[in-house]
Amino acid sequence: MSGKQKKVRKYAVMKRMISLRDQRINEKDRAKAPVKKKEDPSAIKEREVPQHPSCLFFQYNTQLGPPYHILVDTNFINFSIKAKLDLVQSMMDCLYAKCIPCITDCVMGEIEKLGQKYRVALRIAKDPRFERLPCGHKGTYADDCLVQRVTQHKCYIVATVDKELKRRIRKIPGVPIMYISRHRYNIERMPDDYGAPRF
Repeated sequence: MSGKQKKVRKYAVMKRMISLRDQRINEKDRAKAPVKKKEDPSAIKEREVPQHPSCLFFQYNTQLGPPYHILVDTNFINFSIKAKLDLVQSMMDCLYAKCIPCITDCVMGEIEKLGQKYRVALRIAKDPRFERLPCGHKGTYADDCLVQRVTQHKCYIVATVDKELKRRIRKIPGVPIMYISRHRYNIERMPDDYGAPRF
């Protein structure tokens, strides 16, 4: 069988470029090879160690105490509405003390983005009893913002039902987590002399 073989066209094939350090390029145009600095064995090695917060006594956080400042996550408000729980009252029932729910700009932005379906959550978030915390970062990704905030200031309790956020906050010592279980609020990693008994 004689005939011309069909040539398969290759897509996204780029022309090969020679290296800038190639011998064929004129010496004046050729890129210089990086010069490795020799390490001085007698030089003192510096490494940055994160400073341990002074408010922690091992895992015990001495900055926690009434009135409690509780950082609220977007899904915590939505699940509270689903469970028909009053946010401020249920927090007080859980901790037996005055609670100030705090809402960051990015959490507020997330609720606003959810649209008309979550207008009840937005109305709750705009409650005058809620303390508004300004955010200095770009974007409205709340999880990173909350994690960064509790790493810097260990005076907050984080209220969330998000498994991924809980996992990230458990790695930070001295930050309790509030969650919803059995149609009531519960607290995790709280010192025993504070708050309600665990169920």
